[in-house]
Amino acid sequence: MRFTLALLAPLALAVALAAPAAAQPVAGAASPAAGTATPGATSPAAGEFEERFVLETGRAPSRLPDPTRATFSLQGEYQLRYRAMSALRLEAPPSAPSETRLGQHQYVAHWLRLSPRFHYKDKASVIAQIDVVRGLLAGDTTRYVDQVRDARASLSWYEVHPRYLYLEVPTEIGVFRLGQQGAHWGMGLVANDGDHATLFGDPRRGSLVERVLFAATPMGRHAPLVVTVAGDVVFEDGAADLLGNDVEGQDGGAGDRALQAVASALWRERRGEVGIYAALRRQTRERRVKGSPARFTEALTAGVIDVTGEFNAQVPGDGGAHVYGQIEAAVILGSAAFSPRDPAQAPGPGAERAPGAVRSIGGAATLGAVHVAGRSPRPGERWGRVVTEIEAGYASGDDDPGDGVSRRFTFDPGHHVGLLLFDHVLAWKTARAATILELEAERAGAAPGPGLRALPSRGGIFGAAYVNPRVVVRPARWLDLKAGAVIAHTTADLVDPYRVAASGSLANYDGGDRRRRDLGVELDLGVDARIAMGRLVTIQLGTEAGAFFPGGAFDDAAGIPLSDQFLIALKLGVLH
Repeated sequence: MRFTLALLAPLALAVALAAPAAAQPVAGAASPAAGTATPGATSPAAGEFEERFVLETGRAPSRLPDPTRATFSLQGEYQLRYRAMSALRLEAPPSAPSETRLGQHQYVAHWLRLSPRFHYKDKASVIAQIDVVRGLLAGDTTRYVDQVRDARASLSWYEVHPRYLYLEVPTEIGVFRLGQQGAHWGMGLVANDGDHATLFGDPRRGSLVERVLFAATPMGRHAPLVVTVAGDVVFEDGAADLLGNDVEGQDGGAGDRALQAVASALWRERRGEVGIYAALRRQTRERRVKGSPARFTEALTAGVIDVTGEFNAQVPGDGGAHVYGQIEAAVILGSAAFSPRDPAQAPGPGAERAPGAVRSIGGAATLGAVHVAGRSPRPGERWGRVVTEIEAGYASGDDDPGDGVSRRFTFDPGHHVGLLLFDHVLAWKTARAATILELEAERAGAAPGPGLRALPSRGGIFGAAYVNPRVVVRPARWLDLKAGAVIAHTTADLVDPYRVAASGSLANYDGGDRRRRDLGVELDLGVDARIAMGRLVTIQLGTEAGAFFPGGAFDDAAGIPLSDQFLIALKLGVLH
């Protein structure tokens, strides 16, 4: 029973978290590759706060439709990354006792993302985006972490990933959208389109849905209130894959069938906004045991309520300084079940499990200040000289996988906090645990563990509370000097589901005392430069480095701590 529930919990949570991915109000913070008409959104006036004061990307804003003629535009970016990192200790699979490391010490990866747009005057638009090539170019590959998307387990530089292709039609009462879309809500904790830049790290692939959406403006076309309703079939996100291409294993390529309905309301003013949405998701996936006719169905019904808000204000008496803040909080409720399609074909007793409940909460808040350089009254002629901010977050954890209630909350992996603790160490430790569970089930000819694919965190924050102070200094508009720190501890005992399944023991991912909750301290540094080559092309150059000093939550059974972890990244990008 502990084995079953330990895996059932992450399934329900991860799927529920993905549910609001379609709930982005059109008036929300739009991705550069996202839509065109944005009811309720307005351009910053001279002297007012702009998001680029905090995070400069070098991206040109999307071209707006011309009401007098049809127009076509093409934006794109090519990104190349080299990363080197310390050896990371992981649990060895029973079938390969010598595999006690991740196996990857350095690699080169790249992606080319194109974003074409066609506008028929201001009457209709077709928005598209595609990663033409994406993948691992050279270097080391990972070992025994295959139960996660983008495991970097093999060299594959030529992957193609279609992202957006949808029709957008503005009307007098709102905006209509139809087609494959991404979405972003609030801070991107539970809905992230994978196209928002972050201070450290790189955007992920994000969530994609086949969607019918209508965003209405009941108080008038340019009024601050936008009410959105949408219906979706999930194409790909952190918990579902319609085509079944997410991981290899017992599923045999079977895809997920995930349907969701969403509704949201956003009130947006120049000095801030506040919004709320609710989403309900129903997802099923057929699984099978290799070498057996037995088939099983994972089923989930889950809902989420998410509230978000942000503000900005000019410091009195100083036209060159602003304070700003943002907050997001969510609660997830639901249930999941795992049962054989044909009970007569079940490979053993207990194959049909009772539904498990989901009860989890999470949220984050950021408060910052920016000193602005430049005195030109024209928008776009000023930039953030010095940025200081602090983010604090909380994600509930689950210290009892056998009680029938899942409490683990996992942020969307696209919300980055630092470079190492969540994005690297915990991401690979959870991926190794899921992979071992799959391998052991396959060897035993047992039923696949429910929720196995949702066990890996994929870099998302889970079961932890943290503070993340950050500072950016820009001696010139094109140059960023940045630093940050992450201090974190778990919000519940850190329990490895593999050890629960294998021996019934409650221990952490290294076999140590689960009650040690200190995750450790991380320090990050970086330099980013943006060099404009005329009006059409911008070259990005940068480097990032992180040092992670693990806490007692990573001690093994003998009390031996995890070695200090280091990572360095070299970045090259070309933007058009």
